[in-house]
Amino acid sequence: MSDDYQRVAAAIRFLVDNALEQPALEQVAEHVGLSPFHFQRLFQRWAGVSPKRFLQFLTAAHAKQLLRESYSILEASFAAGLSGPGRLHDLLITAEAVTPGEYKSGGAGLTIRYGVHASPFGQCLIGVTDRGICRFEFVDDGMSQALERLQFAWPEADVSEAMAETRAIVERIFSRAPEGGPEGFQLLLRGSNFQLKVWQALLQIPEGKITSYGHLAKQLSAPGASRAVGTAVGQNPIAYLIPCHRVLRQTGELGGYRWGVERKQAILGREWLVAETGFAQG
Repeated sequence: MSDDYQRVAAAIRFLVDNALEQPALEQVAEHVGLSPFHFQRLFQRWAGVSPKRFLQFLTAAHAKQLLRESYSILEASFAAGLSGPGRLHDLLITAEAVTPGEYKSGGAGLTIRYGVHASPFGQCLIGVTDRGICRFEFVDDGMSQALERLQFAWPEADVSEAMAETRAIVERIFSRAPEGGPEGFQLLLRGSNFQLKVWQALLQIPEGKITSYGHLAKQLSAPGASRAVGTAVGQNPIAYLIPCHRVLRQTGELGGYRWGVERKQAILGREWLVAETGFAQG
């Protein structure tokens, strides 16, 4: 599955870089080293639509349209204290912060079980505690570096491998269970008060919708703090579940992403497709 994602990511990068030429299926397939038949099957299985259709969801014009449409939905979600109708949030993601004492102690007395697993968007590392998921990141630079980042974030915690337990959780995260499915995910967060406020705000953005850094700052009653909000978004320790990928620049450009712009494009593209067509990868 991870190798499939790497080919899909390379295809997305090629499609975006050559969007004006509208490359044919054969050109994209040759770029990723597959026959047109096998590439079409891979991409269709991964995205549910053709590469050309997928490209339409990655254009700046579509992003700008979504930005315009997202504001009222985002505002309503904040006002209601709800995450919106997104399928991911039908699973009722909730978060709690460590206490000031726990923050200061760096996780002393906490046990973290971790594992590295394949996902639709490449290899990922997850760290879980009895109080919830405390770490989730996509891994492109090797397991040892990802593990070092986990241990740096929780320096005094007891960290041990638990592949079977964490594999089941990763499978649940990407299962897209229907409404009324499994119980929700609990997150355990360690950050400054401002970071926690931003991460909680990200959970209010419905799947299939996006917002800008400036508008997110406005929602947090800090209209002049777009840069600080962007920094906190980039420091999000729990990828995908806390959807920092749904924040774009005001222009509609993707902007940066801690786990790679191609991955951000891929996640947003799949979410938009689910919202538009009802397609969901099993």
